[in-house]
Amino acid sequence: MQRVILLVIVSFMAHSIIHLAPGEPSEVDPMNPRMKPEDIAKIRAAFHLDDPLYLQYGYWIRDLFTGELKSFKDSQPVLPKIWDRFLNSLPLFVVATLLVWTWAFPTGIYGAVHRGGMYDRFTIFLAYALISIPGFFLSYLVILWVAGWLGVPVISIKTFGMDQAQPVFKMMDRVWHLVIPSLMSALGGVAILSRYVRSQMLEVLGQDYVRTARAKGLEEDTVIYRHALGNALLPFVTMFGFLLPGLIGGSVIFEQIFAWPGLGRLGYEAILSRDFPVIMTLNFMAAVLTLAGTFLSDILYAVVDPRIRLQ
Repeated sequence: MQRVILLVIVSFMAHSIIHLAPGEPSEVDPMNPRMKPEDIAKIRAAFHLDDPLYLQYGYWIRDLFTGELKSFKDSQPVLPKIWDRFLNSLPLFVVATLLVWTWAFPTGIYGAVHRGGMYDRFTIFLAYALISIPGFFLSYLVILWVAGWLGVPVISIKTFGMDQAQPVFKMMDRVWHLVIPSLMSALGGVAILSRYVRSQMLEVLGQDYVRTARAKGLEEDTVIYRHALGNALLPFVTMFGFLLPGLIGGSVIFEQIFAWPGLGRLGYEAILSRDFPVIMTLNFMAAVLTLAGTFLSDILYAVVDPRIRLQ
């Protein structure tokens, strides 16, 4: 019940803040000669723009849960539009997340265990380089190299003209277009998360119980992966819970660069066109995913930490 109340408060605050921004949907294209004052009045009446904010919020909630919510931009239903973009963003989000978490943990753990070695120094240098260089700059370099020099298309979700190709080639084309944007969006996350993993593992490996386990003659893999890693995972459980909101806006930059028709690009376009229903629905989804992520973190805490499970 508390989460529902919090969701209502957050959505109402977001609704109010959005309407505080200057400009209205009818003012997006003031130079359009077809837009007459009576047309603007009809638009305002159709979308309840002349009503108080609390009534507009009530209309938005009603239309959202009845499936009648329409976009200001093209009068299309909002939920089907978001669902189509969600299906496009989901593979990009899943692949990038898997790359981050499957690369960062082995890199950080191995660097902590072999602290001061050549591998550790190299990964530290590479991580700081990837953190320092903007991701969009690397993406442009990759596009220039792959598309410009090699002549291989990497923009958009598929190659133009592949609709008539065989299913196998269409699938290969989709996979190819997915690889580079996912890789580019994952590089920064791998660099940052691997540093956290290394730091946390170094702290845990210096604890007394780890030295005791080694003094008992346990194998090094058992000490690292059973005793040390389990306790080092606790801070990352919280981080894992906040992955879900990244599905909404985590790839805005890369979706723009690679012309990927996903949720982040839809939100960006909605902001430019002042499409309040789309913006509000995306904010509402982000709030729901945030609450779901915190709930998932609580469950994972009980899985990782036996003390919480006993309580």
